[in-house]
Amino acid sequence: MTSPTSPAAGLPPHPKGSRDLGDAWVDGKSGRFWGRFGAAGLLVHDVDRGVLLQHRALWSDHGGTWGLPGGALHLDEDPVAGALREAHEEAAVPAAALQILATSVLDLGYWQYTTVVARVCEPFEPVVSDPESIELRWVPVDDVDGLPLHPALAKAWPVLAKCIQ
Repeated sequence: MTSPTSPAAGLPPHPKGSRDLGDAWVDGKSGRFWGRFGAAGLLVHDVDRGVLLQHRALWSDHGGTWGLPGGALHLDEDPVAGALREAHEEAAVPAAALQILATSVLDLGYWQYTTVVARVCEPFEPVVSDPESIELRWVPVDDVDGLPLHPALAKAWPVLAKCIQ
């Protein structure tokens, strides 16, 4: 049961069949976004291979575009922990193989998206481990903006690219 002082107080019940209370759409003046408590994604950079991108499943929001492994945060979950959890669930990214470099937050007032920027310290091979991905690929930094990117990543990419150079 949700207490009146919890972050979920006053929100409508989560959709039937959701895996977590955070798995729901949030609507506001800037649009509709996934993640009742916000969302986070992981920008993984390997100096030898580039950045890890996820080719998004066709049924997903902006399906067929390339984005970052990530997703909805759980109740009271820190965005860094959420980004690492989601990247592990979707791409088998091992948190122990990474060094966190920075975070970048898009704050719309009613919803936030945190991009966690990390450098690979120990090489690993990503694995498509859930139905949200068509493919995972290491993409050279200079080639990223040549792909059909998720619109939010396309908009953020010029700033994010500076974080890894």
